[in-house]
Amino acid sequence: MNSFEPHITVACVVEQDGRFLFVREMSKGEEVLNQPAGHVEFGENLMQAAYRETLEESAWQVEITALLGWYIFQPHKGAGVYYRTCFVARPISHDPKQKLDTGILEAEWLSPDEFRARRHQHRSALVEKCLDDYLSGRRLPLDSIYQHPWPLQRG
Repeated sequence: MNSFEPHITVACVVEQDGRFLFVREMSKGEEVLNQPAGHVEFGENLMQAAYRETLEESAWQVEITALLGWYIFQPHKGAGVYYRTCFVARPISHDPKQKLDTGILEAEWLSPDEFRARRHQHRSALVEKCLDDYLSGRRLPLDSIYQHPWPLQRG
């Protein structure tokens, strides 16, 4: 019997002056580059999770301005499937004293060329695909996502 293991994740593409916010993190003993990203937690909607993950991984508060798209990835046959919702966000403020999530080495701003030169460090193929889609001008309205209020959110 095959078991299906979906992972609901979010990420943010954040640009400032032609440079993009990435996090250097450890994954399975390797140093990798990723957009600020992570799993949706119980009770969060997608935008709340993206905001939280960006803050926890980079110490940057952001304003989410658009939906970039949905990305589906299976690292290898038999692995879980990752459903990534990627947002566009603009940086608001940074707290250099904030402790970053476990496994995050640092947040850094890279040009697209600097990022591509480190392709061997990309956490997955989705990281570059999201950057490419952003650079192509793709933006979807945030109201493309409708979430019906669930009991947890109704106070």
